[in-house]
Amino acid sequence: MDEFEDDAGVIKRFMFVNRKAPHGTIYALESLEVVLISAAFDQDVSLVFLDDGVYQLRKDQDPAAVDMKNFSRTYRALEGYDIEKLYVCKDSLAERGLTEEDLVVDVEVLDRAAMARTMAEQDVVLSF
Repeated sequence: MDEFEDDAGVIKRFMFVNRKAPHGTIYALESLEVVLISAAFDQDVSLVFLDDGVYQLRKDQDPAAVDMKNFSRTYRALEGYDIEKLYVCKDSLAERGLTEEDLVVDVEVLDRAAMARTMAEQDVVLSF
């Protein structure tokens, strides 16, 4: 993969793949924390939501019943960290009866082939 440089040095393309539901495990929250840390180091960061990971972006979550914090609103703050590349799998949304309108942030919906091409363009892909 090609790296590119800015005045601060080498920038790599990091893609974080979110496959897990937002609550019941630490994966979703841990992914979000790593994403924010990566962006703080001026890397080119993108997020992908596949499988049950699409639920992380669902509006009107109320995880109080499982005694967890609702961190879904944090996704709206990503733009402030220059994280604007959010991709969602079209099939994963459809399989779960969700649409773009059900999500807390604007995303780019990709089919599986486009998602695979986008992943292949990255320097680093981390799955949660």
